[in-house]
Amino acid sequence: MSALLVAGPQPSPRVVCLPGDGIGPEVMVVAQRVLRDLAPDLELEDHLFGAAAIRATGTSLPEETLAACRSADAVLKAPIGDPEFDAADVRPEQGMLRLRAELDVYANLRPASLGEVDLLIVRELVGGLYFGARGVRDDGTVFDTCEYHPSQVERVARRAFELARARRGRLTSVDKANVLETSRLWRRVVAEVAADHPDVEVDDMLVDNAAMQLASDPAQFDVIVTENMFGDILSDLAAAMTGGLGLAPSASLSDDGPGIFEPVHGSAPDIAGRGIANPAAMLRSTALMLEHALGRLDEARVLESAVDIAIRERPTPDLGGSATTSELADAVVEALS
Repeated sequence: MSALLVAGPQPSPRVVCLPGDGIGPEVMVVAQRVLRDLAPDLELEDHLFGAAAIRATGTSLPEETLAACRSADAVLKAPIGDPEFDAADVRPEQGMLRLRAELDVYANLRPASLGEVDLLIVRELVGGLYFGARGVRDDGTVFDTCEYHPSQVERVARRAFELARARRGRLTSVDKANVLETSRLWRRVVAEVAADHPDVEVDDMLVDNAAMQLASDPAQFDVIVTENMFGDILSDLAAAMTGGLGLAPSASLSDDGPGIFEPVHGSAPDIAGRGIANPAAMLRSTALMLEHALGRLDEARVLESAVDIAIRERPTPDLGGSATTSELADAVVEALS
């Protein structure tokens, strides 16, 4: 006789929350409030990270926090950074770079949309200048090295092509192939990957021209894929063209582990504790988490719409209004219901 196998209850998705520094805890509270309303089955747990972790443990990424992130379904991260540690040997940003490398979140997604502009920048996140050899020579010369392996370029290119295929089918690869050897490698590998995606229209663009085109005609772009430093700069420019960093979310994805979802803006210590921080970017990053980490596209779209309504009806001071952080949160919750 065959036994009837009955599946037991599935564990609730687990989200590790890193409240961060400055206004980080304030906007994280809003994200958690919205998640408890929109997705009450999620398990949310806070862990130390950034300047708060340095003060408590001496390191910006404690091993306990790293272990929790590795075993989570997603990592929701608020901004980090504190002027107290800007010139210190141990800085909050070191923990951020290590967390990205440990989780191998190589594909950073930075959507930017406003009016007829709707573009997505896919930035390679764990290679290039930020992770290459660096140091000081005996004669005082300081150096930072930009390095890429073909496999690093290939995987982020494939991710970008798949995203373009699901959007409007256009991909712009940005490099500096007229000067840099790493960019010439980048262009060769992207061309090889393009052969597997004949349904996606692809073109190459030098980074200086890409910056000019983003500033003058951002609506021409669909998906942009580029290396780490170029992506860092261009994604901030794209955010400035579509409402500013205060509204810009991001998702950093790996192939088989938890992603990191965080707003682009900094910790804004000058307004911390005043109750006026804009949580929109945090909430939009939460929507990206619902979509890309948890596969909840419907909830993600509902949250995106609610945020759009809230920032129109009750804008915070950075958007020309007078709403407090909690008042904008109230508007989001009202729009959800």
